[in-house]
Amino acid sequence: MLFMVYFLFFSLGQCSVDFNALLSFKDSVFDPSNSLSSWVNSSNPCIDSWYGVTCNPSTHRVTRLVLENLNLSGSTHSLHHLSYLRLLSLKNNRFFSSSAVNLSSWLYLRHLYLRQNLFSGTFPVGISTLRRLHRLDLSHNNFHGEIPMTELTQLPFLLTLRLESNSFTGPLNSIASFSSMSDFNVSENKLSGEIPAWMSRFPVSSFEGNKDLCGQPLQSDCFNRTALPATIKQKIRHPQSKRLSNGVVLMIVAVDVVAVMAALVTITWCCYKYKCFSDGTQTEAMETKSGSTTKLQRRSGSREVEIEAEELVMLEGCKGFRKVGDLLKSSAELLGKGNVGTTYKVVTDGGEMVVVKRVRQRRRRRDVDGWLRIMGELRHANIVSLIAYYNSKDELLLVYEFLSNGSLHSLLHGNRGPGRTPLSWSRRLKIASEAAQGLVFIHSYKKDKIFHGYLSTSNILVDQQGNARISEPGLHQVLHSPSSSNDDYKAPELMLNNGDDTSLKKYTQKCDVYSFGVILLEILSGKTASGESGMSLVRWVQSVGKEEWGWEVFDFEMLGDKVMEREMVGLMQVALLCVATLPKDRPKMSVVHGMIEDIRGQGRRNGGNRMVSILNDFSSDSSPSHSERNLGLH
Repeated sequence: MLFMVYFLFFSLGQCSVDFNALLSFKDSVFDPSNSLSSWVNSSNPCIDSWYGVTCNPSTHRVTRLVLENLNLSGSTHSLHHLSYLRLLSLKNNRFFSSSAVNLSSWLYLRHLYLRQNLFSGTFPVGISTLRRLHRLDLSHNNFHGEIPMTELTQLPFLLTLRLESNSFTGPLNSIASFSSMSDFNVSENKLSGEIPAWMSRFPVSSFEGNKDLCGQPLQSDCFNRTALPATIKQKIRHPQSKRLSNGVVLMIVAVDVVAVMAALVTITWCCYKYKCFSDGTQTEAMETKSGSTTKLQRRSGSREVEIEAEELVMLEGCKGFRKVGDLLKSSAELLGKGNVGTTYKVVTDGGEMVVVKRVRQRRRRRDVDGWLRIMGELRHANIVSLIAYYNSKDELLLVYEFLSNGSLHSLLHGNRGPGRTPLSWSRRLKIASEAAQGLVFIHSYKKDKIFHGYLSTSNILVDQQGNARISEPGLHQVLHSPSSSNDDYKAPELMLNNGDDTSLKKYTQKCDVYSFGVILLEILSGKTASGESGMSLVRWVQSVGKEEWGWEVFDFEMLGDKVMEREMVGLMQVALLCVATLPKDRPKMSVVHGMIEDIRGQGRRNGGNRMVSILNDFSSDSSPSHSERNLGLH
């Protein structure tokens, strides 16, 4: 009892620190629109919903402060007392600093957005103490001095570094590289020197506006800017009158001639071997680039001419082309290459846009034909339709309808920096439900035991009406080596079969359920399936206690009301059931879809009871799984 009283007084004392810090901050800033009117002395920031403030429900400490686009001005010094902050966003205001910004008091900070303010001074001190930092945006301010690249590269989780439009100077020297960095920009500064080789993977726009910066990906050559040794400079200024001897000149010419002849012989031999090889074997697409487009041409030869004249197997929805040559000669844009094959967006002569997947290493032709017929029959509002295909001993082409709104992966993870439009919770839940419905249709189609096999956020596309559509269903069954799918989505029972062709026989629909559970975790957390720091997303979420989901796991972009939080907790429970270690402990997709629909609010009056009933029905055939016991569902 004494301990509980002590803990209560200690917690209240800590809460008062945050309370006083917020009120002090409010008193120190100019608020022309009275945006902070809810911050009053007679209320509680964690209970009475102060604008922009989010607290940990267990400790009642402030963990998030989001004050964006409010035209606030003044000092942020009082915020240093919010020692449990995990996210601080003050974008697009007029805050300034009377001295160097100090970050050392925010040891738990993961996201810091100070974009478009009036902060000045050198780079904020204490950056090396923020070992949990994921996103840092100091762009469009008045910072100056050198960027502490060595300290920044030692932050193990840093994904975003936006420093553009400041006055930083000096080189970008660093011994280590940002292995996980996906968003990097230092443009429009006063940087100088050579760009480190590991930074060349970022676009030109990340570095432009620094006139003294050189190296890839910029066009500026560092060699022409490098200071030459004094002895060479002396020779340039005072060239000696001595000339090279005739013998030396002849030797140089002879070496050049021999090198040119050797190069010609090598090129001729390679061309000969290349032609001989192409006459009798299957060839990949030749990328004849014209701007951002390619041509799906084949090399000349009698067999290739015959293939181009052959007709595709036409399915429902196919129009504007009939022959293989209509596709191979069409203008195309390379969408991606992977273990399965190469994917193109093709525009036919008739203006029809389709997606063509050129598959390699498929199974025997007679084994593939049956699966292709089944794939062609799959027609559902939440499935991307196969509209044509061509299958021969030399080639397998799959033609799908084209969807222009991209994938769930790009909506969740693309451009997580400034200017991003977050994917709302209602849209995430809608996509989850529709994708589940598409997978239910696949699993139940004609009792053929079809499964997807490559399910991921990249294979869930969005059409023009905003509906989720699963792409490439059944493709797993036509491949010769299906075990090469993304391990981050692969069920535990498949990991021991990696590299074994017999894994196709061991793949079941419950493996798709596991992959779908990973997708639900991505929807909830905003993190990729690969997770961070060597720990997969599944393992990381399973290691976090349920009481910490709200402020530790759920995507910070989804700050909302209590109803939304309850829905997120419900979907988390569904996700954890799907990623159960044992296949028998995972529900069928029809059960998963029913639970998601209940969460969405269908039959809201009895939704919670109905969801529990579904869970009880699912678990009646076996003892409660470890996941269910942890969730308190029994």
